[in-house]
Amino acid sequence: MELKRENLEPKLFAFDIDGVVADTMGTFIEIATQEYGIQGLRKENITSYWLEKCLPVPEEIVWEIVDKIIKDPFDIGLRPIEGAVEGLMGFYEQTGALTFVTARPEKEGIEAWLRERLSPVPPEAIRVVATGLHEKKAEVLRHQGFHYFVEDNLDTVRQLCDQGIGAVVFDQPWNREETPFRRVFSWEDLLKLAGIR
Repeated sequence: MELKRENLEPKLFAFDIDGVVADTMGTFIEIATQEYGIQGLRKENITSYWLEKCLPVPEEIVWEIVDKIIKDPFDIGLRPIEGAVEGLMGFYEQTGALTFVTARPEKEGIEAWLRERLSPVPPEAIRVVATGLHEKKAEVLRHQGFHYFVEDNLDTVRQLCDQGIGAVVFDQPWNREETPFRRVFSWEDLLKLAGIR
């Protein structure tokens, strides 16, 4: 779906969490360094969404770290991406609600983390849908009437566009291959795209 500027109403947007709102990959690197003694990792090394394909980290350790991040975002010190809190507040002020769709298998931990980070927003105005699978995101978005989704996984972006959802790529080192999709480089860019700034 082509994104025409005049159609980009803030209320028609929903958001991925990891890599768009939460600095999950930065946290992964910190845990790998501090708890597993793996040195020299940088975000720029993450050239694939699938960490085991691009990092010199044993696959079992990749999954151990990912499991920690999923289970307790507070305990592991998950931080928001620069500008995400302010950006989401901008969307909330325009729409009165925020919806997040994640491929995480459960929503409780990350929903609590979002509510704490977005504390001025009433808890009932923050909705998190955990699909467990990237492939289920399009169905959820279509069912709930969202036209646009901000996502960092190019495979998911392609699936969404194939099913008529206007996906916006949130630029990260792991999604920099050439694509025809709209790309934003910051939350400020996203606010401008939605006509909020």
